Amino acid sequence: MLSPQKHLFDLPEEVTYLNIAAQSPLFKSAAKAGKEGIRQKSLPYLITIDDYFEPVVKLKKLFAQLIDTNNYERIVTVPSVSYGLANVTNNITLNKGDEIILIEGQFPSNVYCWHRLAKKYDAKIIKIKEPLIQENRGATWNEQLLESISDKTAVVALGNIHWSNGVIFELKTIREKTKLHNALLIVDGSQTIGAFPFSIKEIQPDALVCAGYKWLFGPYGSSFAYYGSYFDQGTPIEENWVNRLESENFAGLTDYNEQYKPFAQRYNVGQSGNFIYVKMQIAALEQILQWDLNDIQRYCKEISKDCVHKISEHGFQLDTPDDRTHHLFGVKVPAHIKMNDIKSTLKNNNVYVSYRGDYIRISAHLYNTFEDFDQLRKCLLSV
Repeated sequence: MLSPQKHLFDLPEEVTYLNIAAQSPLFKSAAKAGKEGIRQKSLPYLITIDDYFEPVVKLKKLFAQLIDTNNYERIVTVPSVSYGLANVTNNITLNKGDEIILIEGQFPSNVYCWHRLAKKYDAKIIKIKEPLIQENRGATWNEQLLESISDKTAVVALGNIHWSNGVIFELKTIREKTKLHNALLIVDGSQTIGAFPFSIKEIQPDALVCAGYKWLFGPYGSSFAYYGSYFDQGTPIEENWVNRLESENFAGLTDYNEQYKPFAQRYNVGQSGNFIYVKMQIAALEQILQWDLNDIQRYCKEISKDCVHKISEHGFQLDTPDDRTHHLFGVKVPAHIKMNDIKSTLKNNNVYVSYRGDYIRISAHLYNTFEDFDQLRKCLLSV
């Protein structure tokens, strides 16, 4: 098993941080890289033409390695998942009555854009409801989703896990069925990429969007998108100089070029060469790529299993281990316990988690330890 990696961060010893799914801490190396970026901006005469392009290419190649694709030109940097999805929905044409399949309780950024698209074309939103049963909930949820895909389906848009409880959606099987019905598969990897294995080659999504400030340990405002061949001739939501062919030739920028760079490069956000963010995200990805993501899952399972077992004996409910991830999972609070009492107890003991309805969302990484989960257990069972 991997050893704890808390030395890579500046987290205080007295804090139990189990909320990376909301916001990650920074690696010390990423913080240092950010300071280097600030210094570069402070001395702008040191900035060269290559500085606008070469670090971004390096960043894309690192992310391509992480998601298992050979073509880094299908990856773009964007400021947010909603921006990445706007490029997606801006390039989808539907027919009246077409169906867009979502998961009940999906994160809003992966809902509002689809509502707008459905309204534009008089299409229909289908939300696959969360099963009421607790046992084998993941399998049941996946079955319901697969059964809903038909010739009416135009798009299936979801995360590869549920963002609030960690239930895994079987993307490979979903992809196979969407292909049978000529439907697009759009994946939000914000709560998995960097902590849970994912392969473009295996899943073959039409698009993948991913926030950078969670499991990728980047700055807030750093995100990624992968666009497959369906979007190769699409229209980006903004026009900027970097995305055009020969934009590296500063002297010829006013020799306006109507051609975009190949593959997905037309979708890069303007100012994608951000000297601070790019350096920070490069440092973070270089660290992540030193780890096997399966080892991260095994580590989180090992340090949490005793806590999970003991709180389950006292009425707290969790999905079965095979149905959910181990870096992120939901804990349903017993009906007789008030959520406000739990919030107060955890806050008073410097334990940081998220709250989603009657669930506590726990999210952990290699900086966490058995002692962190023991502290969580003591707090929950003291209420």
